[in-house]
Amino acid sequence: MSATIEPGTVKRALSAHAAIGLIAGALLYLVSLTGTLAVFYNELQRFEQPGAPEMTSIAPEAVQRGVERVLAAEDAAGLPTTTHLYVHIPVEELPRATVTTDNQAFHLDAQGNLAMPEEIAWNDFLVQLHYTLNLPSLVGLTIVGVLGVMMLALALSGVIAHPRIFRDAFRLRARDKGGVGLVDWHNRLSVWTLPFTIAIALTGALIGLAVVTAYGVAGSAYDGDVEAVYGPIFGEEGAPDASPAPAPDLAAALRHMAAEYPEVRLTYAVLHDPLTAGQHVQMVGEHEQRLIFGEYYTFDSEGRFEGTAGLADGALGQQAAASTYKLHFGNFGGFWVKIAYVIFGAALTAICATGTYIWLGKRRRRGIEEPRLRAAWTGVIVGNPVALAATVVARFTIGNEAPFVAIFWIGLALYIAASVLAASRKQARGRPLPA
Repeated sequence: MSATIEPGTVKRALSAHAAIGLIAGALLYLVSLTGTLAVFYNELQRFEQPGAPEMTSIAPEAVQRGVERVLAAEDAAGLPTTTHLYVHIPVEELPRATVTTDNQAFHLDAQGNLAMPEEIAWNDFLVQLHYTLNLPSLVGLTIVGVLGVMMLALALSGVIAHPRIFRDAFRLRARDKGGVGLVDWHNRLSVWTLPFTIAIALTGALIGLAVVTAYGVAGSAYDGDVEAVYGPIFGEEGAPDASPAPAPDLAAALRHMAAEYPEVRLTYAVLHDPLTAGQHVQMVGEHEQRLIFGEYYTFDSEGRFEGTAGLADGALGQQAAASTYKLHFGNFGGFWVKIAYVIFGAALTAICATGTYIWLGKRRRRGIEEPRLRAAWTGVIVGNPVALAATVVARFTIGNEAPFVAIFWIGLALYIAASVLAASRKQARGRPLPA
């Protein structure tokens, strides 16, 4: 006895299958687009808040004053106790000194005074959109990590599925009709950017899925303590002691770094559990000609050096883990590397866009007309940059408190819905749709 599936059920299943593929493709396109923009994250901060004080360097004593004033201001305002405090040290790409706590952030002037609040909410929105799709962190990072795996699989399977792809690397029939020109652009861009795509997809998958792995290992082996999983790689947190204590001697730690490690370019100072007896300080320093995002130099509350985490000279796994971030975002090698990442990122975004158009074109040539699906995809391709542009406009009209997440996702949904509605009306009037 054989079961018969109704044709209508099959049609709905195929439509659902196509919709799932469309959603996955749309997310790959969005992640590629936002990642390309995020290459200039430092420069975009200066664009978003141009009036913040800038300096080529800041004295250790000024940093100490700034940190103490931020902590005192939070205590006076009755804000929740911060567990981590970050000081951005001025560097060439972002020549600003900024103190960030769990509650707020302030730019410092060269003397360590609190100059103004940091207002880069749009940049933070952009990065979170790329990292987590504005979803809760664990969920969003998992999805983006899976998208990295999908991108890697698509790149490798595309090469295997087209044996002549390298031989035809410079055969471009750009203006051929019937979908051939679009296929050639897609394939040529895929070949020309293959090393970049593999690097971006692999590092993106590692960054996203590492968090899921850490939570899994913590739950099975460390009673849910995620910090215990990261400790052997990025340095231990130390034994907590909530007893009150004065602010740590950050200036002494900065002076030690300048005297003992003058070749290291400091980027951040991190205070763990400030104003408690268990507090300690970590300096993050970049090394020349290295892909690691930096080495952690640990100090006690008196500014005495205790050691390094080993990201620069420890186990190969540690060094590899510390190298994924720079390789993924292109913040190594200076301005021209960033330009290269933007060019390759734009090409990858185009590959994501054209892949679905090619699939839709093949279905149309087989007689499967899907005007609303094609319109929805066009809505995705055009709607994402339009919605992002709307958030930029909101930033400079409404201000730093604009609801960027709502503006983007509602704007994108409305644009896609309008595209589908327009296609439906054209179909109802019997007008031929553009190929």
